Amino acid sequence: MIDLDDLRAELDDFAQPEKKKGLSAKEERIIAGFEEIQRFVEEHSRAPKHGEDNDIFERLYAVRLDRIRALEECRLLVSPLDHQGLLNGACTNEAESMDDDALLAELAGAAGAPELTQLKHVRSSIEKRAAEEIANREKCEDFEDFQPIFEQVAGELKAGIRTTRPFGKNSTIEVGQWFVLDGQTAYVADEGEEFDSPQGKKDARLRVIFSNGTESNLLRLSLVRALYKDEASRRITEPDAGPLFTQNQPSENRFSEVWDDDDIESGTIYVLRSLSEHPFVAEHRQLIHKIGVTGGKVETRIANAEHDSTYLLAKVEVVATYKLAGINRTRLENLFHRLFAPARLSITINDRFGHPVQPEEWFLVPLHLINEAVQRIRDGSITEVIYDPKTARLVRYAGTHYTEKP
Repeated sequence: MIDLDDLRAELDDFAQPEKKKGLSAKEERIIAGFEEIQRFVEEHSRAPKHGEDNDIFERLYAVRLDRIRALEECRLLVSPLDHQGLLNGACTNEAESMDDDALLAELAGAAGAPELTQLKHVRSSIEKRAAEEIANREKCEDFEDFQPIFEQVAGELKAGIRTTRPFGKNSTIEVGQWFVLDGQTAYVADEGEEFDSPQGKKDARLRVIFSNGTESNLLRLSLVRALYKDEASRRITEPDAGPLFTQNQPSENRFSEVWDDDDIESGTIYVLRSLSEHPFVAEHRQLIHKIGVTGGKVETRIANAEHDSTYLLAKVEVVATYKLAGINRTRLENLFHRLFAPARLSITINDRFGHPVQPEEWFLVPLHLINEAVQRIRDGSITEVIYDPKTARLVRYAGTHYTEKP
């Protein structure tokens, strides 16, 4: 007769280790660090090794593994996960060549063991740089304050107002600049006091916000190295309205209801209001506007609006026009669309064939703000503001955040 206790004991040998509950942040970091070592082993079919000839991250994994092996608390924590037998290996003495800062950066306070603060040897400069470069990103608690400018930059890239360029040699990094790093848009929001690095270069602690809602306080030189190392990294250029105005054209009345004799008309900005009976449109009729630019007559453009899904399959009324003299129409239209992108109308209607469509170029923006945008394009200040849908205002942004316009 089978003894149930014996059977249970045998089955326990095949059971998956239970996931620890209520892990502290320190324990989670230890486990995450050990799993990184395991992934290295899976990829290279061997444990990470020390040595100047090896990749710096392999050497750091080797240091981390030595410390986990040496500290009983760490061993007990990751032992249920050690299906590769990594904890059975012998420790080396090379971990002693890194000081407490390096080990704390790598182990993220792995065991809080006293011996970590008693190491006396100095780590190499390459290990120190690597420890800085792999600093953990943390959740950005005030990301909602930055999200509008991330959305604006995305819109500017799409509209061609900004472009991306390789991060070139001798490039600098300053507050307010944008980059693409590891597939994420990165914004340099703040910078601490400058100091001299061990290499004799000026350095400073940065606050870098990423588009996935995380942030890091890595060093400026570390960000430079990370951008160099990432082959797909890019610098995002400053907003450029481009050649809105053609050469050899008068400048005073490019946006005007009054024409000089020598002005040459190149198009018209038009603002439309829909007469659709769609419930949402009817309820918000005074706020929903279509902004466009045409080189012909506006009346011709909208003649068959009720048959065109672009115009919500309804007649429209023209509520404002602005004549253009010597202006690049396409770039100008893109400027309006990227500026009011956060207020773009999201609505689905059926076209005349019964197919659902989502018209673009309609925005939930009051007319007086469109007038203000025209004036800001005229005086060149349009690149200094974004549209804040929460307050329905154009707000100025600078440095680490955006503020209300004066």
